[in-house]
Amino acid sequence: MGGCAGSPPRLSDSEGEETEPAPRPPLQDSQGAHWKNAVGFWLLGLCNNFSYVVMLSAAHDILSHQRTPGNQSHVDPDPTPTSHNSSSRFDCNPVSTAAVLLADILPTLVIKLLAPLGLHLLPYSPRVLTSGICAAGSFLLVAFSHSVPTSLCGVVLASISSGLGEVTFLSLTAFYPRAVISYWSSGTGGAGLLGALSYLGLTQAGLSPQHTLLSMLGIPALLLASYFLLLTSPGPQDPGGEEDSDTAARQPLINSEASESKPGSGSPLSLQERWTVFKGLLHYIVPLVLVYFAEYFINQGLFELLFFRNTFLTHAQQYRWYQMLYQAGVFASRSSLRCCRIRHTWVLALLQCLNLAFLLVDVWLSFLPSIYLVFLIIVFEGLLGGAAYVNTFHNIALETSDEHREFAMATACISDTLGISLSGLLALPLHDFLCQLS
Repeated sequence: MGGCAGSPPRLSDSEGEETEPAPRPPLQDSQGAHWKNAVGFWLLGLCNNFSYVVMLSAAHDILSHQRTPGNQSHVDPDPTPTSHNSSSRFDCNPVSTAAVLLADILPTLVIKLLAPLGLHLLPYSPRVLTSGICAAGSFLLVAFSHSVPTSLCGVVLASISSGLGEVTFLSLTAFYPRAVISYWSSGTGGAGLLGALSYLGLTQAGLSPQHTLLSMLGIPALLLASYFLLLTSPGPQDPGGEEDSDTAARQPLINSEASESKPGSGSPLSLQERWTVFKGLLHYIVPLVLVYFAEYFINQGLFELLFFRNTFLTHAQQYRWYQMLYQAGVFASRSSLRCCRIRHTWVLALLQCLNLAFLLVDVWLSFLPSIYLVFLIIVFEGLLGGAAYVNTFHNIALETSDEHREFAMATACISDTLGISLSGLLALPLHDFLCQLS
């Protein structure tokens, strides 16, 4: 992502004579910085969401905690808890996996609600360090937990890490070329795929959930290394020629008055400016809320109820496969920005709500004959969710002025969290209702 197309403008000194602009950095250095930032933001996206995804993949196991004598925690790779409701055709856990979802998302919601009020203005390095420590703590606490409540406390730490990291790194993209948003989004999609796949693969191979979680302690260390050692110092925004036509064709959400200030370089925005920016973001925020409400209602409300008895997979294995296939779809679509851009994200919200309605009817009537049809629907669900995420933030980056972009990115990231939180609250009573059916 070097300089903009064309020759740089010539500058005039105080006597009206033309002077040459400052020399441009060598092309090799510019390309090196571009790839360091690209890899850096991809790894930050991967590491930031990894613990969050693993906790959701482990949700069925966390709620199926079995105890062995001597107060030792043990979770069988394919638990068959005796506390399940045997009279229900759904093979229910006593508590819905939505409980893990709420523990994994409500702290994030609080953090993101505080972000527009000034949290995003705090120094970046302490926030990144806190995020890494919380991620490591989440793996340790859940791995050595002796009870479901203690495990949920570990899930809360994962939520704090993910939420604080997302606000921090999305705000940080305002100081770099807009292309880094694509790499960040792809990395978060990679976290979903690799997190779910690693948990599935290691437990399928016979490793206990405890040892599986402990093997993932290198991820928080990689997050800190990516931020402190890999990213270059941010410079002036230089989005590159490939996006200039996109930017020129769009009406900014907020019209700056010929301001040339860079993100974060001016004084903090007034309350009136923040409210104006927020209103301009609503046509992107609302569809993203709906997308994530629908998909997480499916993931944490319906996945454990989509149980097929006529397959070679146990209930726990089916749940892990659902999570892995969903994350595969998310990874593919979050990495697709360079070949597919969508401006009207409300279409994705509509399709995701139709997915929810279809699977909810299937849970009630059990009309789908094969688990493989559910597999296909879940991949499609992931594709819609990932596309909504990456295109929403890409569109916001294009349509906000430089001085508003940092605030806009920190504010818009509440969308997915709000939708997920609402889905978790509604999935809990749905689980109890359906599991009481004989």
